[in-house]
Amino acid sequence: MHQVDLKRHELFIVNNASTDPRTEPFLAELQKNGQAIIITNESNLGTARAVNRAWAQRKPGQHCVKIDDDVVVHHRDWPDVLEEVFRRDPKIGQAGLKRNDLSQSPWCDNPDYRTKLIMLPHPPGERWIMVEQSSEIMGTCVAHSSALLDAVGYLCQPENYGWDDVIMSIRSLKAGFINVFVPHIPIDHIDNIQKEYQKWKENVAGRGVNSYLAMAHGVVNGTIPIKCDIDCNPVDQ
Repeated sequence: MHQVDLKRHELFIVNNASTDPRTEPFLAELQKNGQAIIITNESNLGTARAVNRAWAQRKPGQHCVKIDDDVVVHHRDWPDVLEEVFRRDPKIGQAGLKRNDLSQSPWCDNPDYRTKLIMLPHPPGERWIMVEQSSEIMGTCVAHSSALLDAVGYLCQPENYGWDDVIMSIRSLKAGFINVFVPHIPIDHIDNIQKEYQKWKENVAGRGVNSYLAMAHGVVNGTIPIKCDIDCNPVDQ
C-alpha cells in the first residue's frame, strides 16, 4: 500500500468470506486508518462477483485494477503508470502486469503466445513506454480502462474461480479495444505456497472448462452479449 498514493486512488478490499481469523481484525484496522474501503461478503461469491461489488462503486471516468491478494508489485506508483498507459492510447482496454512464468513474449516460438511490442505515443519531453500487445491478459494484476468498463460492464466466469480474465480479454477485443502487458513493472505471485488453496483453484477451474469454452465461443460468434451485469449475467446493450 505504501506504493500507492491513496490521495489519488481508492483501495477496495473484498473479504470474500475468508475463514482466516486474522482477516477481519486486519481489515478493520485498515478501514479505521482510512487506508482501504472494505467490502465483506457473508458467503464466497466467487472471484468475479466479489470483484464486481468493488467495481460497482467506481465513479464516472475511473479505471479499475483487479489485483490478487497474494501479489507483490516491485514498482513505486505503479497505478499511475497504468493510468498513463490508458491516457497515451485510448484504444487500450486492459493493461496487465506480467508474471515471469507466463509464456507470452515477443520472442515466443508459438504464435498463439507471441506478443507484439508497441511504443506508446509520447509528446516531446515525455518518457518512452513500451507495451506488449497480447490477445489474452492473465488476471493476476490488471487495470481495466473506464471506456472498456463502460462498454462491457463487469466480470463474468462459469464457476467460482477461473477464466474471468480470458473471457474479459475476449470481450475487450470484441468491443474494439486492444490488450497489453506493461512488461517493465515486475510482479511476484506467491499462491503456489498455499497448496490446499492451489488444489481447490485447479479443481474449480478445471470443472468449468466446458462452460468456459461455450461462453467464449458464444462471445466470439455474437450469440452471447459482451456486456455483463454485477452478477455475471450477460445483458443486451
